[in-house]
Amino acid sequence: MPLADHPLRAVLDQVGPDSCPGQLNFHCHTVCSDGSLEPEALIEQATRLGLQHLAVTDHHSSRAHPPMQTWLQQRRDAGEPVPTLWSGMEISCLLRGCLVHVLALGFELDHPSLQPYNRGDAVVGEPLRAEAVVKAIHAAGGLAVLAHPARYRLGHAELIDAAASIGIDGGEAWYDYDMQPSWQPSPFVCEAIDRQLSNLGLLRTCGTDSHGIDLSGR
Repeated sequence: MPLADHPLRAVLDQVGPDSCPGQLNFHCHTVCSDGSLEPEALIEQATRLGLQHLAVTDHHSSRAHPPMQTWLQQRRDAGEPVPTLWSGMEISCLLRGCLVHVLALGFELDHPSLQPYNRGDAVVGEPLRAEAVVKAIHAAGGLAVLAHPARYRLGHAELIDAAASIGIDGGEAWYDYDMQPSWQPSPFVCEAIDRQLSNLGLLRTCGTDSHGIDLSGR
């Protein structure tokens, strides 16, 4: 499937400052990396919150996805409304010599191109380059998104330009850099990131980056 036709694109085109945490969430974690929730507890909470679409993006792991899909299928079989769950993973890599995180979204689970990144820890050597990570995500049929662009050693404007030059699909525009108990996007910086991504023709995502027991906060 050409990435231009990826079905997640239509969902991400809807993303705005009010999308998260009640409608969309494309960045959160379970105990399969450094989160606090079991996969089933996370997807149960997401369903209770009325989320429409989400991706769990554990660091270098997609192990949470199968049990969550099983849980969702049981609810569908019972005729209950449930969110759409997209495959996700957060991958560490180097972009212009700066350690950044790239979110892989909507990829084919167990695709061989992502196996080196799906073993619980960061890779070393050539595969650590952001170009290699983006290429692997695309080979697996997924979208590559620069996570929280304003949390790195280099400025977000420089990193977004660099990511665009290597073919990244988007960036995490709406993020709570102040890490408040109840998630809300940080003004000014998020607006600047959203504007730059839009000007570059890139997709914008949002996520709580939840590591605790509440999907409404970090």
